[in-house]
Amino acid sequence: MNSVKSILEPTGVPVSRLTYIGNEDPYITFFFYNDQGEAFADNEEIVTGHYLQVDIWTKDSFTALAEQVKSLMKNAGFTRIYETELYEKDTSINHKVLRFSYYEENS
Repeated sequence: MNSVKSILEPTGVPVSRLTYIGNEDPYITFFFYNDQGEAFADNEEIVTGHYLQVDIWTKDSFTALAEQVKSLMKNAGFTRIYETELYEKDTSINHKVLRFSYYEENS
């Protein structure tokens, strides 16, 4: 699986794991919030599920960028499992939350 950062590079906005230090608007952060066994055989984990959150931060509209992120992630083999919109009152920033998963077979 390609790195999340390289998957999202075509957006043309800064992409950073966990936190972003900079002044660009918009920007994207991401983190893995869960990795767990999804299938087992003979007491061994044979499939691992990976769960990832991608956050878009901007003072403007995130609609077009969110559609691009969803398309890039889908093309990379991720499945979108959750989506919501937030407004960060203290910083006046629009915040789009996208969660994805993918499954990895273990050899």
